[in-house]
Amino acid sequence: MDLRLRSEDAAESAAAAAGVTVRTLTELPDLHAVQRLFDDIWHPDPTNPPVTAEILRALTKAGNYVSGAYDETGLVGACAGFFAPPARRELHSHIAGVAGRAMGRSVGLALKLHQRAWCLRHGVDVITWTFDPLVSRNAYFNLIKLGGLPVQYLPNFYGSMRDGINGDDDTDRLLLRWELTAPRVDRAVAAEGPRWDVASLRAAGAVVGLGRSASGEPLPGRVDGDTVLVAAPPDIEGLRKTDPRCAKLWRTAVRDVLVPLFAEGAAVPGFDRSGWYVVRRGEHE
Repeated sequence: MDLRLRSEDAAESAAAAAGVTVRTLTELPDLHAVQRLFDDIWHPDPTNPPVTAEILRALTKAGNYVSGAYDETGLVGACAGFFAPPARRELHSHIAGVAGRAMGRSVGLALKLHQRAWCLRHGVDVITWTFDPLVSRNAYFNLIKLGGLPVQYLPNFYGSMRDGINGDDDTDRLLLRWELTAPRVDRAVAAEGPRWDVASLRAAGAVVGLGRSASGEPLPGRVDGDTVLVAAPPDIEGLRKTDPRCAKLWRTAVRDVLVPLFAEGAAVPGFDRSGWYVVRRGEHE
């Protein structure tokens, strides 16, 4: 079976497992529902919504990607992206979100695999998007479940967003590149990719570039090894509410370690589910 057909099968299987139907959206009532969903998820400053129905309408008219995931209650997830150069062979996935009532069912996976299948049907073989490096569950999803690779650290990329998720924190982001035809991605989607274990990596000589103190604060280490382990906080969204000072310490500490490593060309091939980035020098796929 060729890659395109495999991607279609994987998307259909993921949607069935999540209990949703995923489809592309173009009509205004559907796009207004997407805007309301994103507002309910992010609780944005009214002057700075994540996206508007009018923008979504323009994107779809120009042939870009907007999708929704539906269950028996209605719209529970959505995703939107737009083409990037060169020659529409790359899509930038700008925003994706899942309603709180549908969390834990892998609706996000169903949306991303639908997006992958759609892109391969349209001759697109790369999708990029950004994510907050402090959100461990997103890092695990992006690197392990999908097989994407972070390629750039972007400090305070969006500026202040002042919403219910980001608060007044700097919006540092990792730019992720999802090579849709790469064997790494095929293995990840089939749940056959590598699983990373910090204890084994440390036993094999990995150094801790950033750890966690007993009180949960970032603990700077050393970055002189071939493999460097960089911790992320277990729950940054909760930490922003309960201990904003500590949340800001994590933002600065992760930035201070990852920015120089990316600048020298290090790769981030993995993420341990307990909340550690695996950074390697001299590794290229």
